[in-house]
Amino acid sequence: MFDLDISKMIIVGIVALAVIPPKDLPRVMRTVGQTIGKMRRMASEFQGQFMEAMREVEREADLESVKKEFQAINDQAKIDTSFDPVGLMREDMTKAVETSAAAPEAGATDVAKPEIGKPEIDKPEIALTDPEPAVVTAPVDKETESEASAQRSAAE
Repeated sequence: MFDLDISKMIIVGIVALAVIPPKDLPRVMRTVGQTIGKMRRMASEFQGQFMEAMREVEREADLESVKKEFQAINDQAKIDTSFDPVGLMREDMTKAVETSAAAPEAGATDVAKPEIGKPEIDKPEIALTDPEPAVVTAPVDKETESEASAQRSAAE
């Protein structure tokens, strides 16, 4: 700091012995030591505050760069069109209603055969069953035979 080496300290010591009487020398040395200690503590406190400020600036710079990266990722991830599930369902239902309304006009008397894997909605129950009822071939006992004959007569 002041670039004091041994030779300069010896000169300062000799001048201090000449100026300060030997009786007051211990008190002066104690005061000088306390003052030097205070200056060292102040210097270390200043250095600590300076280093903390440098770390904080570094953290803010890192945080700012992270914010910029997130903003860039967010801008890339944005989609120009918005996702509207209600609108999509409305369009699907409108298409379904238009196709079902167009089908009876083509052939009102024809019974449409169900397609495999597609549910049938708004179709009469008769169109969903076979036109001929199943025939029971061999009844096991009289109760089963009477039930089978009742089913045949109900079907006819």
